[in-house]
Amino acid sequence: MVGVLLTLRALVAGIGLGLSQPADTLPRSLVPVVAPSDTLVRVVPCPGVVRAAVGTVLFAGNSVTKERILRAELDFREGDTLTLADLPARLETNRSRLFNLQLFHSVVVQSSCAGGRLLIVFGVQERWYTFPVPILSLADRNLRSWSERADRWRRVDYGIHISRYNFRGRNEQVRANLQLGFNRKYELFYEAPGLGAYRRIGLGLGASFNQSRTVDYATQADRLVPLRTDEGFPIQRLYATAGLRFRQTVQSLTAFDVAYRRERISDSTNYYNPDYYLGRTQREYLELTLTSTRNQRNTFAYPLTGQYAQARLTHRIFLDGTTPSITTLRLKYARYLSLGHGFYYTGGFSGQARLARRLAYADTRALGYEDLVRGYDEYVIDGRHYGLVQQGVSYRLLHPDPIKLKAIGNDKINTIPLALYLNIFADAGYVAAGTTIPQNRLPNHMLRAIGLGVHLVTYYDRVFTAEYTLNGLGQTGYFFRADFPI
Repeated sequence: MVGVLLTLRALVAGIGLGLSQPADTLPRSLVPVVAPSDTLVRVVPCPGVVRAAVGTVLFAGNSVTKERILRAELDFREGDTLTLADLPARLETNRSRLFNLQLFHSVVVQSSCAGGRLLIVFGVQERWYTFPVPILSLADRNLRSWSERADRWRRVDYGIHISRYNFRGRNEQVRANLQLGFNRKYELFYEAPGLGAYRRIGLGLGASFNQSRTVDYATQADRLVPLRTDEGFPIQRLYATAGLRFRQTVQSLTAFDVAYRRERISDSTNYYNPDYYLGRTQREYLELTLTSTRNQRNTFAYPLTGQYAQARLTHRIFLDGTTPSITTLRLKYARYLSLGHGFYYTGGFSGQARLARRLAYADTRALGYEDLVRGYDEYVIDGRHYGLVQQGVSYRLLHPDPIKLKAIGNDKINTIPLALYLNIFADAGYVAAGTTIPQNRLPNHMLRAIGLGVHLVTYYDRVFTAEYTLNGLGQTGYFFRADFPI
């Protein structure tokens, strides 16, 4: 981080000399404006100037990332006139956009006056972009569910997951999965959030085929009931997808995807639950999905201020000509506030409305899958519609300087940031379901929980949480997660 800043300052000084810049406009030791602790915004004063045109915008440190990718995120260009009183906030907004591309460890920006025009230089420290990661995972929804299985040691997946971020230096992503073990999965995905000179239209492509030796064919006592076979696969899924991306900046994205899906279950699965696919052992359908996302959080990995909103509309058309179509609307909103003195508030809502004349069991998923009332980790609640409200207050316990691994000479991987937060939270959720079996008590009932947690934010945007929770059933437990909860 310091090296990037010194390089940036030297670059500014050198350009300034080349433009016969007056000595009193060269960078000096300045107090940074309010900004995230891992980045700095520095503005060299321009005495007597109220508004100035942007003369030059430069980038330093982007050895892999193409400059046009960075310029597409900015809300100003050379020739635009900026008000100097608003310049620190304007630069911080644009610095934040570059940082939230999640391509860099740090981003700094500095402006100065040269011949009555603004010279603005962004300095970035690039990350490592290629990750071959071994797969060693549990074939269940979470650790608690896995630990309660009698055959848990057989329910382990292994293989390799390869991700290439910033592919071709254009912020594209290529992901491939080769997974063997209990479940088999073969996947390849390509994502280009923006193409062309203005980076406004992008595309996404992907294909996946997976086979599992177990299928959760029913829900009893609010828990999934598995069917396992030693030979063959009780469920197999194949899908291919393609879509367009309509992008303004990293904070604003609309996506339209079309997917073809084919799913097959064994005769045994259909025998034990004829409603799994409404009496069929195979189904094919097209799925049209429109997703609009507005992400105005200060950082995407562990946000402390800002807001996030997403709406997703999905329409599923079955190709057999008889199964009724399904329309699903999902909404998500979260707000993040700084309360001062190291305290932060987070509040969020997510919900789903699903419309269809009749639903197969496989299409009744609600809470306990993607969305969760914390403390109900061992349960699933099926139904058509649901709502979930989550709130939390965090206190920053620890935020030391990043740990430098001196034995590693590569700056992309030798710096480990750490931040530790204490969090108190409360969740409430409700699932609206039609007819349910008597053993399932949680649908059509209010779910609630309170808890205390510790959040660790570290290497490459990783977030780890440890929580102690009391749920509405009077049950307590410790839970560990690897993502930001709201």
